[in-house]
Formats: sequence, structure tokens, C-alpha cells
Amino acid sequence: MTGKVAIVSGAFQGTGAGLVAGYRRRGWAVVASARTITPSEDPGVLTVAGDVTDPEVADRIVGGALGRFGRIDTLVNNAGVHISKPFTDYTAADYALVAGAGLAGFFWLTQRAIDEMAIRYGGHVVSVLAAPAEVPGSGAPAVLAALANGGLAAATRSLAVEYAAYGIRVNAVSPGRPGQVSDVVDRVLFLESSPGITGEILPADGEEVERGR
Repeated sequence: MTGKVAIVSGAFQGTGAGLVAGYRRRGWAVVASARTITPSEDPGVLTVAGDVTDPEVADRIVGGALGRFGRIDTLVNNAGVHISKPFTDYTAADYALVAGAGLAGFFWLTQRAIDEMAIRYGGHVVSVLAAPAEVPGSGAPAVLAALANGGLAAATRSLAVEYAAYGIRVNAVSPGRPGQVSDVVDRVLFLESSPGITGEILPADGEEVERGR
């Protein structure tokens, strides 16, 4: 064990589950959160079920990390909902669902985590953007995902500047294609090993990344 602790939202399956496994391979403890998630038999993994758009759930996730492991080193915002429809077919419910998962969840959980990181003068926040919104000509309408991605990218750059003096880095990973879990996990872990990088939106496009940058 390294003594370091990561929080991963949207950790039930896919990219989130891959991120939990990736951090565990590095010897990190992990708090894995999702709307529905079962307890883990791994003593290095704490699972917290709940909707991160609820500020009380964000409190439980951060409180669980501190209560079980005593610190928070990294937050990976991976929770999100994608609804693909023609622009004029989206409903108010669609907007609320995508904006809630993509922006409100990021806002509440990041706010709680950064507050703790600032006390220790160090930490890292990484957000995983929605893949379909980043693939021009893919044939999948994705304006709501694009809106959420734009907000997350802007927040990433703004927070990187605001919290640089506290030793907190803020980055994002933009998947180049849907379904490539290993590409995203590799980029997130690359950023974890790159203390000089902050305020970056790193593409995950299948190309090799230079280690130790």
C-alpha cells in the first residue's frame, strides 16, 4: 500500500471499474461510488452507493474516505449519463438528467474533495468527459453531452488556476472513442504520475503517452 487514496465516481462498471482496478494495482486505497454498487471484499476498497448529484451523498463519499483511510489524494469524476437524440427531441427531463449527472455531481463532489485537499496543501482532480460529444461525424447526436463537457473543461481550467497555490492539480481526460476503457485508464494514471501537468484536457485517442512527462 502506498498510503494514497483515490475517490472514483461512476465506479460500478466500465471505465469506473477499470479506474478502481488501475489505482489498486498501484497500491492505492479507493473509495468507489455509484448509484448502485455492492460492498467490496477488498479491504482497500470502500464502496459508497448513492447519486452524486445529491450534496449529502458527496458528503458521505468524502466522509467515508476520511473515516476509513484518513485522507484524499485524488478525485476522479467519472459519473455521467449520455442520452443521444436529435437536438430538437430533447426534453426537460433529459436536460435535467444529463446536466445533473455531468455537472451537479462534479460540482458537489469536487467542492467537498478540494476543501479537504486544500487543508493538506495537495491533491489531484481528474474529470472524464463524455466520449460521444468529442467525436465529430460519429453519427451520434450528443449536444447535451457537449454542453456538459464544455462546462467541465472550463471548470477544469478555472480550478487549476484557483487552487495552484494550494498544490492542487485539476485535469480532464477526453475519450477519443466510446468504449475504450484502457485508453482512459492509461491517461488518468499518466496524469497521476505527472506532477507538472495541471489545467489540461488530455485526449485518450489510442496513441501512446510519454511516461514521466
